[in-house]
Amino acid sequence: MSGASHTPGTPSLDAPEPPTLADIGRAAGSLADRAVFTPLVESPLLNDRLGCRVLAKAEVLQRTGSFKFRGAFNRLSKLNEDERRMGVVAYSSGNHAQGVAAAARIVGTSATIFMPKDAPATKVLNTRRHGAEVRFYDRATENREEMAEALARERGGVVVRPYEDPDVIAGQGTVGLEIASQARRMGIHLDAVLVPCGGGGLSAGTALAIAGASPETRVYSVEPQGFDDMARSLAADARKRNAGGGQSMCDALLMPEPGALTFAVARGRLAGGLAVGDAATRRAMVTAFADLNLVVEPSGAVALAAVLAEAIETSGRTLVVVLTGGNVDPETFSEVLASEEWPPA
Repeated sequence: MSGASHTPGTPSLDAPEPPTLADIGRAAGSLADRAVFTPLVESPLLNDRLGCRVLAKAEVLQRTGSFKFRGAFNRLSKLNEDERRMGVVAYSSGNHAQGVAAAARIVGTSATIFMPKDAPATKVLNTRRHGAEVRFYDRATENREEMAEALARERGGVVVRPYEDPDVIAGQGTVGLEIASQARRMGIHLDAVLVPCGGGGLSAGTALAIAGASPETRVYSVEPQGFDDMARSLAADARKRNAGGGQSMCDALLMPEPGALTFAVARGRLAGGLAVGDAATRRAMVTAFADLNLVVEPSGAVALAAVLAEAIETSGRTLVVVLTGGNVDPETFSEVLASEEWPPA
């Protein structure tokens, strides 16, 4: 609705309604035979070094190597026959691209994905391997949202947004449902859950799920330094943009500001936001490999990095870190391993 006023940080009046806990439950049903119920893994050696218990939600083992499949499939599973015939359009630095491509193949529709020219080669290759058409754009000079919307209008297709969609957020929120369920089965109390944050779909969905299933557990977003828009938005209780010009190895977390819909879900549910530098992220990648036997991409490692860097109180606590993705180019991963202390101290 043009010109309509609304509370800062909430969706406008013509925006979709935020998802509910019931929506996440329905998404879990939709994903039951499609997504991997990923494990919580831990290392006694790492726990001893840190003086706390750290459980890693291994979304690196998810279909397409990242949590993004959850939201993509939940959204595409709702396409009607006409929408499937016309195809979908998406934009992503890589993990949402792969999730949409894989989901499109399952439901029987075509997918065109706009990806930045500097996207990791592994993510581009895997998106194409799932059958999607890839179109490149320049992060600095082109608007990927506008390009996707224009193509969707031209073709009559559906835009599958990476986080500003209630079905996508609900799908990502199944991570939180699983964490709470696993903790109950293990008979443990979770003090905190740390979640990597780009546009905010996973952190918002996880916070919503945890608030309903384990309300005493605090949930924190984790971002790269210089891209801590969610942290600053939570502190100000209003959406804040990044200044621009920053750099980070975390290619999947370089959003200018939280989504309006994701922030509407996150505010009041996330306990706060944390930020870590690339040095801590590199250390976390090495630690995940050495102690958990998991390959984690930079963006997927920031929650563990926050624990290693003691960005929050850890002593004697039980924490879950979500390792969101493992799609890293071999050259990048090898360089990180070679540059860090081995084994990590």
